[in-house]
Amino acid sequence: MFLAYAAPAGQAFIDRALYLPRSWTDDPGRCQGAGVPADVRFATKPQLARDLLERALDAHVPAAWVTADEVYGQDPGLRGWLQERGQPYVLAIKRSERLEAAGLSAERLASQVPAERWLRLSAGDGAKGHRFYDWTHIPLAGSSPVGMRQWLLVRRSLRDPSELAFYTCFGPAGTSLARLVAVAGCRWSIEAGFQTAKGEVGLDHYEVRRWPGWHRHITLALLAHAFLAAVRADATDGQRGPCS
Repeated sequence: MFLAYAAPAGQAFIDRALYLPRSWTDDPGRCQGAGVPADVRFATKPQLARDLLERALDAHVPAAWVTADEVYGQDPGLRGWLQERGQPYVLAIKRSERLEAAGLSAERLASQVPAERWLRLSAGDGAKGHRFYDWTHIPLAGSSPVGMRQWLLVRRSLRDPSELAFYTCFGPAGTSLARLVAVAGCRWSIEAGFQTAKGEVGLDHYEVRRWPGWHRHITLALLAHAFLAAVRADATDGQRGPCS
């Protein structure tokens, strides 16, 4: 698992965690043989994501928003923890996710949006130019801290209007649809990061079967990738990128 930081001048990975399934954590002998520390216990991917985010936020990494895919967006514990910290987010969810504030599934709520409430916006640059979709956001009535609001954000494909993607959002009450779309689009930065890290610093070029070896290789690769990202940002004089 990886935590990426995306900013106008570029993106880089800032933390990592190795997910171990129960077949590992329930087998002390296997863990000992692989050098896994004795205090490592089973944790779900959303729990590990919280650990990564907590380390970054407690270290005062300036993060305006958090975004992630369905694996993390589906977890109410992670969403609740981010809300308690007052940390805005745009997290992908399944179409079947029931939104308590509305009493409906995400898909059912989206089906009630009138045609004039959809707006065509770009989610940022892709390999073939701007990634245009139709978007809408629906305010949710759930309890939020003063000055904050929750929404359901919906993305609709231009080629196939039945192809929808859904996001649960939490942020300042005055947040625009365009801003939520931009944050959702930033999630693709991690894929771009994987491509450059694999090609430039050998992120995936390892053959290790032990905990220490994996962490040493990955940590050094991410450090090198972050260094290159900083050099690239200086060379381009901080030109605005996809997460402006």
